[in-house]
Amino acid sequence: MTTLTGRPNSALLVIDPQNGVLAAAENRDGVLKNIDILVARARTEDAPVIWVQHAGEGLVRGSEAWQFVPEVAGLDTQPVVHKVYGDSFEDTDLEQLLAAPAVGRLVVAGAQSDACVRATIHGAFTRGYDVTLVSDAHTTDDRTPYGGPPAAQVIALTNLYWSYQSAPGRTALTVPTAEACFAPYPD
Repeated sequence: MTTLTGRPNSALLVIDPQNGVLAAAENRDGVLKNIDILVARARTEDAPVIWVQHAGEGLVRGSEAWQFVPEVAGLDTQPVVHKVYGDSFEDTDLEQLLAAPAVGRLVVAGAQSDACVRATIHGAFTRGYDVTLVSDAHTTDDRTPYGGPPAAQVIALTNLYWSYQSAPGRTALTVPTAEACFAPYPD
């Protein structure tokens, strides 16, 4: 359970579902379908949905690459966190957005698995949040041109190492979309 006192609720955090980020992403359509399922489930369970949008090199604010992909809908009623660092908490209002609805557990989806998703799940965990990474709802693109592994291996490795993450008083989980849960912790 979270180390954040009085924070029994969960929220869905969808990181960087942007045109430029997902243009060449592994299993793009499948990941977006799973994100859509997660958003619908979070809404049904009255859990906040928070979208994250990165700006930086190749993602200039207002550009087509910076825009959210057209497949994500309903953004007009949900908060969007604008960031310039990989960790969605760094120099943003994300912590304030999570404090008001007493969120202590994040369910995380989005992109890039080895960059902003990784930075954010670690950032949340070190700040005291429980973090559930949705194994089939995050993605990246091919990293072989940079000496890294292919995208599918990056995703698999991210899922593997997060399932073994641990720290006192916090929980790290990796679950598929079908098992993602937004129920509050019992009193």
